[in-house]
Formats: sequence, C-alpha cells, structure tokens
Amino acid sequence: MSWLKDIFGTDKAIIAMCHLDPLPGDPYYDKKGGMDKVIENAKRDLLALQEGGVDGIMFSNEFSLPYLTDVKTETVASMARVIGELRPYTKVPYGVNVLWDPVKSLDLAVAVDAKFVREIFTGVYGSDFGLWNTNVGDTIRHQRAIGAENVKLLFNIVPEAAAYLGNRTITSIAKSTVFNNKPDALCVSGLTAGVETDSAILKQVKDTVSDTVVFANTGVRLSNVEEQLKIADGAVVGTTFKKDGIFENHVDANRVKEFMDKVKTFRGDLKF
Repeated sequence: MSWLKDIFGTDKAIIAMCHLDPLPGDPYYDKKGGMDKVIENAKRDLLALQEGGVDGIMFSNEFSLPYLTDVKTETVASMARVIGELRPYTKVPYGVNVLWDPVKSLDLAVAVDAKFVREIFTGVYGSDFGLWNTNVGDTIRHQRAIGAENVKLLFNIVPEAAAYLGNRTITSIAKSTVFNNKPDALCVSGLTAGVETDSAILKQVKDTVSDTVVFANTGVRLSNVEEQLKIADGAVVGTTFKKDGIFENHVDANRVKEFMDKVKTFRGDLKF
C-alpha cells in the first residue's frame, strides 16, 4: 500500500490541475481584472473539478508564460493569496507547483499547508527557457530547514519542453533518481501540457522502480486513461478537463465527471 492511499483514499489517484490565470508580474496579467478576476476564475475551476469527483487538486501558475526557473516573489505571494482565499472551498487534498522553481514551490507549500509539490528537482537540461540547472541537495536541505519534511515530493523526470544534457536512458535516470534522492513519486511527461505520456516509456520507468509511485503526468484522457492506469499509480490531469479539451479554456465539470466515472469504474469504486 502506497502513501497515495493515506492522502487520497485510493492507490490509483487522479490529481487535477487548477491552472491559475496570469499573475502580477506575468507578461499577460490582466491588470484591469486584477486579482479578483484571478481568484474568481480559480474558484470556478476548483468547484468544477471537485463536482466532477477528482481525488486531489494541484494549484499551479500554468499561465505565467514564459516560465522562469527563479520565480519572483510576487508570483509566490499571489499564489498564496489565491489558495488562501480558496481554502474554505477546497474539499480534497491539494498540492502546489510554482513553475519552474522547486524551492519556491516548497515555500508556498509550507505557507498554505499543501500536501505535495511537483517540480523538476534533478538534472541539467537544454530547454525553451535556456540552460536549465537544478540543485537537489540544496532543495532537500531547504525542505527540512523550513519544516516541509512531510510534504510529498513528486519528481518530474521528463521535463516538458526540455531534454537532458547527456546521453542517459530514462531507466537509468529513474533508477539513480530513486537511489540518490528517495522521491515520493516520479512523474513521466510528454513534450508539453496535454501531450500524451508514452505508455512504453511509462512502463519502462514503473518496471525499473516498481516500489516507487509513478504518475502519468500529461495527456491522460478518456480514451487512454485505463491503459495508463494499468501501468501507472495515478495521473496528473489538466487539459483533458478543460472545455473542448483545449489548454487555454476553463474546466468543464461534465468532462471531469465523465472521466472520473470511467476511472472509478476501472478502480472498482463504481458498480454498474
């Protein structure tokens, strides 16, 4: 039995993304609508996701494009305000993801009592955002220093819009990441948000680190969710839950419910 059961009540968890609109300091922030609009849209998406029956929520600054790897203070402060105002409405376990900054993600997690964070904790990459380096040793020490040792760490080992510098197989990355860093979970992604995680790669990772929780991190949809969950321990789902399955749109509660009904039937939660 994995830690997923303790937090989400299931060993095949679906974590839904609550994508926040551009925030103060972001290039596409709506200054006229201001933070009230950001909070209003986030609340609408949160309620739709919960109405549809997801197991957990992950709040992220998904529309802070183009992303930073050293995130500004105003982004973290804005996210903390949004999540704080939504806490009375949040009925499922939740985590946070400050793209793409693991230290700021942990800072936010402590501030809002999040159960987990997802980030790029390890590796060096050539990416759309330039040369992308990490320092997992400093990050884990920071986690302990700020009292976040109980926050679960979801390591994304196939970063979106990036490639490892160095000729390493995904299985060697998975094996060494688990050995050196003891992650609570590994996340396997497609090229960008909404792009399907390759099931063959997903299986290679799970077979290599069978005792570690593995998530399909992108592109899980109604047509492939059963195939993915036969391999993975869960999925992080964002674009699929949007109106018409379009990344830029807001959440459609009917799409969420249809997806989660299929998941719950697969898990044996629903009997027909």
